[in-house]
Amino acid sequence: MSIRPIKQISGTKQTMEGAGVKLNRVFGFGDPSLTDPFLMMDDFRSDRPEDYLAGFPWHPHRGIETITYVLAGSVEHGDSLGNRGTLRAGDVQWMTAGSGIMHQEMPEGDAQGRMHGFQLWANLPSRLKMTDPRYQDIPGGEIPEIVDDDGTTVRVVVGSFWGKTGPVDGIAADPQYLDIFVPPGKRKVFPVDTYRQAFAYIFEGSGSFRDASDPFGVLTEKQVNGEEVHVRDESGNRTLVVFDSGDEVVVQAGEMGIRFLLISGAPIKEPVAWHGPIVMNTRDELVEAVRDLQNGTFIRDNAIVR
Repeated sequence: MSIRPIKQISGTKQTMEGAGVKLNRVFGFGDPSLTDPFLMMDDFRSDRPEDYLAGFPWHPHRGIETITYVLAGSVEHGDSLGNRGTLRAGDVQWMTAGSGIMHQEMPEGDAQGRMHGFQLWANLPSRLKMTDPRYQDIPGGEIPEIVDDDGTTVRVVVGSFWGKTGPVDGIAADPQYLDIFVPPGKRKVFPVDTYRQAFAYIFEGSGSFRDASDPFGVLTEKQVNGEEVHVRDESGNRTLVVFDSGDEVVVQAGEMGIRFLLISGAPIKEPVAWHGPIVMNTRDELVEAVRDLQNGTFIRDNAIVR
């Protein structure tokens, strides 16, 4: 067995999307080969409704899949094909945009005003860029959760892990999407298939990925007395760890334990032509997508809803 060394460690970047939603960008709009087949990931987390209620009104998607995982609050979604639904705490939506869809997502906080979730974009290979759109809306209760003897907890959103298989299927990148909590002071080894690219995103607690790096803080934006400031965050919160090749990841939890997403997928290794939520392989395909938007032919097929 070989432990995956760390290729890159970074913090998030505060940005604004949609109609004025404040969020933290984990990665995206950089070198897509670093996290191939994944293109972008956002952490939307706030207990201030003014940060998120404006939402993400109607916008197009083509050539990608979007994965939305809600931890607190809810997200109402709808599309131009008439599909409607609400994602609540613990729920997951895997949307295959394929040939094209117009979509909107409107977040709402819980009783305490909290909203927290992640959205990950996965690329589609050229042979599936123009596939029929499809939804997989998964209630939180259908996501298997494994509790190991030492208290380590793993929710298997996608893929197979420790004898359990997540409910999302038929995904081109053959991904594995795990929500992991390791209790305080515990050292844990997690297998990751060698052929997959992998990253971890720490969003609670503290710790280090041992035998691959020493623990250290990253420069992040936080609120101190109501002001956004840059601080050296020793907790590991909002830290992205991109791994190099190998077949296992080792983590040492800190005094608060550590919770992170461990995500991996088979790299597509194709050219990426990218404009906002439209991701194709060539500039000509992007031009065609914009032309379709302008002349009303962007939506081509009915979505399959599961």
